[in-house]
Amino acid sequence: MIYLPLSIRSFKAEGGTKETEMLYQINDGTVSLGGHPILSHIHFEIKGKEKIAVVGRNGAGKTTLLRLIAGELELDREDRRNGPGIEQSRRLTIGMLKQQAFSDSSRTVEEELLEHCPGGAEYERERFAYEREYDMLFTGFGFCKKDKKRRLTEFSGGEQTRIALIRLLLQKPDILLLDEPTNHLDMETVRWLEAYLKQYEHAVVMVSHDRFFLDQVANVVWELERGAMVRYPGNYTQYREQKRKNARLQIKAWERQQQEIARLEQVIERFKHKPTKAAFARAKRKQLERMEKVNLPMLDEAHLFMEEIHPLIFGGKWVLEAEHLKLGYDRPLLELSLRIRRGQKIGLLGPNGVGKSTFLKTVAGCLPALEGKWKLGNQVTIGYFDQHSSQIQSEKSVLEHFHGCFPVLTEKEARSILGAYLFRGKEVSRRVQDLSGGEKARLVLAELLQNRPNFLILDEPTNHMDVTAKETMESLFRAYKGTILFVSHDRYFIRQVAESILIFEKGQAFFYPFDYEHYLERRRRESQGSDLSAGVRAEDQALIESLRAVPRKEHHCLREIPEEEAYEDWRLRPGKEQMEAAREDYEKKQAMAEKWQRKWQESREYWELADGCGRWERADITGMSERQSGANKDREEYERLQAEAQEAWKKWHESCLEWGAIWEEIFFSDEC
Repeated sequence: MIYLPLSIRSFKAEGGTKETEMLYQINDGTVSLGGHPILSHIHFEIKGKEKIAVVGRNGAGKTTLLRLIAGELELDREDRRNGPGIEQSRRLTIGMLKQQAFSDSSRTVEEELLEHCPGGAEYERERFAYEREYDMLFTGFGFCKKDKKRRLTEFSGGEQTRIALIRLLLQKPDILLLDEPTNHLDMETVRWLEAYLKQYEHAVVMVSHDRFFLDQVANVVWELERGAMVRYPGNYTQYREQKRKNARLQIKAWERQQQEIARLEQVIERFKHKPTKAAFARAKRKQLERMEKVNLPMLDEAHLFMEEIHPLIFGGKWVLEAEHLKLGYDRPLLELSLRIRRGQKIGLLGPNGVGKSTFLKTVAGCLPALEGKWKLGNQVTIGYFDQHSSQIQSEKSVLEHFHGCFPVLTEKEARSILGAYLFRGKEVSRRVQDLSGGEKARLVLAELLQNRPNFLILDEPTNHMDVTAKETMESLFRAYKGTILFVSHDRYFIRQVAESILIFEKGQAFFYPFDYEHYLERRRRESQGSDLSAGVRAEDQALIESLRAVPRKEHHCLREIPEEEAYEDWRLRPGKEQMEAAREDYEKKQAMAEKWQRKWQESREYWELADGCGRWERADITGMSERQSGANKDREEYERLQAEAQEAWKKWHESCLEWGAIWEEIFFSDEC
């Protein structure tokens, strides 16, 4: 545990609650390492119980910021000479994981974790609460109770890191610093940690490449860019959306300013040599010199595919049909029956070793089935990407390799296509064998998609890719209008791409007809005691689809089907109507909010009141000009409409869950 040095000045928070109390501030701070500035005149703050995500490119200084907060680094001397640089509301405890987690690895886990246990007597209330929390954390991180008696040397490095994190959480510091906390954790443990941190009673500052983790936990994002920091309210996805909007607005403001600069320069050039207009020209020159320049934002390197990508061949309605298909090598891992319809985007979930990759290899024709029947649909063309696809070796350049695969393309067309996959400029001249694993994966996916198959089978397509590349691939697969069956451990990628889920567990397959977010919400409700099942068995899903596939003219042979469908429609219609009404209400309110946001942010007054990074703090109307006061009112109207839109979204989300519950009840009652 770290206590913030007393030499750092304290300040008293005026007003507010524990939720908004200012705990910690860095004002105009600079940190240099080896004579090179890493953080440059930054402003950073921590309030109340904020869960803060620090994001930025590799090498931007995220870990340096954590070390500064932890007291391991100090601000540069010139910053401290101008003032304290760092201020705190009170004496704070700050906790951060160390590289060397334990000084004595011969101790048992229990000896290490009970060292700071409060209370002396065994049955004191404080000790009881501490030990109960200790048990909950220990099992939550995947350990057994008998592991408490084992010595630390008996655990792997990843397990020791988890134990060190448990020790840190037990100490409950005022500011908890986490650098890549999801490393060494399986998916179930990560979900548990997300739920724990959301309820954590103090502030958390975290750095992580797990975007879904940041989405679930963070309510504030601070971005490090060019040595400076910008604050965005909301989670990771909201930060990305707002950053793109701000960039578009700033580009428009820059373009308007460039037009104004060009106009003024023309006026100056026209009148500077005329004696009667020389003073006027000098005034315009001073106006131009005093003009506060709008900088172009750093453009997002991710390429977003805006147009739909259609397969070369449409293909049949049913892409894959399987009946009692047994998968495995020397023994069956899984048996399933299902049908995959054209255009479905299905993500596979399940623990390691359950048969996800085996299923993909079998469907792709790389592995024979042990038993059962399966077939591909008419005119189905497969594009298969596995975990070894990115191991290509070639002495050729990226451009030569790609152009060799598609010789009918012109060099300009090949460069344009590669640019969409982030191979831009000199990147296309690099040798294929010199590319990283993530870059090779992008090149292989570019080849696959250029062939325009109608059925993509993908096994961990974004492994080793950075965030920019992942966002590009997510955009690509959303734009693709064929069928996708994929496995990924990146939960954010699953959420962005999958429209339904296939769960493998305990030798069975379960089909969930909604997206990943809906699936997680259903699991949460189940964990709270709901009787609703996680999904429909894949075999039942195949039966449902086959019943729906019966042509209308054949319904006379199955009299029960029209009655059954009529009953289902009667049960589902009210919920569907409510869901559609809630969706329309949300879209209407969101459109209104965005309209007012554009009116406010595209105004000249917005940029007059904004700082150099495009941030705009709420200003006191007193002393404002009339038009500046109007801009402030535009913002207030936007915030009011945005709050109404958020409330409408919650109602829409709840109505979707209610409709899903009715849908499951209908089909589960048939099974019973």
